[in-house]
Amino acid sequence: MTAALALPLSAVQSLPRTPASDVKKLGWRGVMRTVGREGRVLVTNHDQPEAVILSTDEYQRLVQAAAANPGREGDALATLRRQFDERLATLAAPDAGARLRGVFGQAPTLDGQVRAGQTH
Repeated sequence: MTAALALPLSAVQSLPRTPASDVKKLGWRGVMRTVGREGRVLVTNHDQPEAVILSTDEYQRLVQAAAANPGREGDALATLRRQFDERLATLAAPDAGARLRGVFGQAPTLDGQVRAGQTH
């Protein structure tokens, strides 16, 4: 699967699930009954996502959806490139040095919390 089709973890977590032990216990046919009913099933190992088993119909649907949106991966890359270039350009601004000195000259105030990234 390409990055353009990658699902957020929450989408994977919402899939019907079966523990890997059920593959042994119920056998392939038992697991495939769930796949036939649901179209896909998330196989977990110690409650951690490990694999997704798709029906051939679901796989075909995903392949057709990917073929219908060939530029999506390029769009995501172009967006990332644009965001990077915008951030990099701020370092070339005439006041960039003064702004950086101002930021590094202040004592951090975390209030007991670790923060990272734009949204903390």
